Amino acid sequence: MFSKILIANRGEIALRVLRACKELGIQTVAVHSTADADAMHVRLADESVCVGPPQARDSYLNIPQLLAACEITGADAVHPGYGFLSENARFAEILEAHGVTFIGPTAEHIRIMGDKIEAKLTAEKLGIPVVPGSNGAVKPTDDAHAIAREIGYPVLVKAAAGGGGRGMKVARSEAELDTALSTARAEAKAAFGDDALYMEKYLSKPRHIEIQVLGDGQGNAIHLGERDCSLQRRHQKVWEEAPSPALNVAQRSKIGEVVAEAMRKLKYRGAGTVEFLYEDGKFYFIEMNTRLQVEHPVTEMVTGIDLVNEQIRIAAGATLSIKQSDVVFEGHAIECRINAENPRNFTPSPGTITYYHPPGGLGVRVDSGVYQGYRIPPYYDSLIGKLIVHGRNRVECMMRLRRCLDEFVVDGIQSTIPLFRDLLASQDIANGMYDIHWLEKYLDSKED
Repeated sequence: MFSKILIANRGEIALRVLRACKELGIQTVAVHSTADADAMHVRLADESVCVGPPQARDSYLNIPQLLAACEITGADAVHPGYGFLSENARFAEILEAHGVTFIGPTAEHIRIMGDKIEAKLTAEKLGIPVVPGSNGAVKPTDDAHAIAREIGYPVLVKAAAGGGGRGMKVARSEAELDTALSTARAEAKAAFGDDALYMEKYLSKPRHIEIQVLGDGQGNAIHLGERDCSLQRRHQKVWEEAPSPALNVAQRSKIGEVVAEAMRKLKYRGAGTVEFLYEDGKFYFIEMNTRLQVEHPVTEMVTGIDLVNEQIRIAAGATLSIKQSDVVFEGHAIECRINAENPRNFTPSPGTITYYHPPGGLGVRVDSGVYQGYRIPPYYDSLIGKLIVHGRNRVECMMRLRRCLDEFVVDGIQSTIPLFRDLLASQDIANGMYDIHWLEKYLDSKED
């Protein structure tokens, strides 16, 4: 096992990893920018190293500085959390070249799954169902109209690199295709430095279903069920729950085993999430995230399995500590991302938290790195914390969530807590009847 782990991240996820390390008896090193000198993860770590000024590119994304921090402190492993360098194959390779273990997948798997075209081709070879689409990138010399007609309108034009909705356009007819291609290509080039695009069938009312997997790199892999992440704004997840209101036990078991078998063939190492669009009883692969997800606590609440603990053990060379038959799903869990944003127009609201009171009680978990008097800096993600609740069933879970939102107090800044109170009043949400477009339409209706 590792003696000291450097956590190459900040905020609530840095705290989450830190706590797992402490439970395993492992020393921790926090890194921070000058803007995060008073952050909670810095206060609780055994050691801390300042890696640069506030801008992420000069601190949390600064590979030489992070490597130097490992050398200075003697850290023998790095946990990247999520975001930042968590899916950077070059970072993983550099660490390994210097004798530091990267707690995550191999650089090869990160690279394959980081390229949407290669990921889709790989998934198809592994037996995972995919969305009908182009065979690889659509070149400017290709007959894009012929490809689109073969797929069938509407089609979705997507950047091969990156994510977050950038470089993504819908063409509902042949007349719209050229504009969609040129706009998406320009956005992709500006955002990712890569204008490669591909096309796939556009699904009109899909849900976003993702399967959590664990593999030990030695041919063993299991799935930990699904999360429904369909409530999104501008392709950013807002509310996640498990199990999905749209799936039954047989569907869950079938798609879970398909994904787990694919990970066994791939000899995948660590935690990962295979994401699907789900419509009319069919699953369509969209991408794989080769890291821990923001919403991983939802899975932990319904399975009782510590995903970070498993990540660390696997990276240290251990085989999976659990078999598929050991995984038992109990009850229902929902996660709400509480952001420092205006709950109506979502403009960021950085500033000092003058009063902070998180909810508690049975089945309640709050993953947060803030405290009363903490100043949320304007340089990073606006996440205040994640409220995760668990109940014996979905009805009990939502009743508990309502109570927790009423109890949650964050003063001095604006937060998205009122948004979630509103969502709980919706009959569609109560019935679990929503898709990936539902939240955008709901928000638009509130502006009328």
